[in-house]
Amino acid sequence: MSTELTMLAWSVGLLIALVVIQAFAGIRSKGLVPLANNRDDLGPAEGFHARMLRVVDNHREGLTMFAPLVLIAAATSVSTPMTVLGAQLFFYSRLVHAVLYILGVPMVRPLAWGVGLAGTVMILLAVLRLI
Repeated sequence: MSTELTMLAWSVGLLIALVVIQAFAGIRSKGLVPLANNRDDLGPAEGFHARMLRVVDNHREGLTMFAPLVLIAAATSVSTPMTVLGAQLFFYSRLVHAVLYILGVPMVRPLAWGVGLAGTVMILLAVLRLI
């Protein structure tokens, strides 16, 4: 398996881990029974639970851009040092971003997000054969 596809697999694994943490945060915050019901009267998430919902949404958003590009690159046999680096930048920066988000670290987190976006753009440019 290519490095790009490996980084995609690890990125999905990260999403799974974040969803599990978010689910436990929800159970801790709202209780198992309310979450197991229809959630009509659950009320908004607060504190750590709300933060976990945001980090899951943020990572999912990043994956919706990254994953198709990696799959296009694999389908068209585009694998260059730039796509490898882009995929690595995406995954490792998203891992750092998630940790910073979970810990509530301000100001630095957007830098990690930007590195991940840069990695995605690198793959886009390579797939479009612009670099």
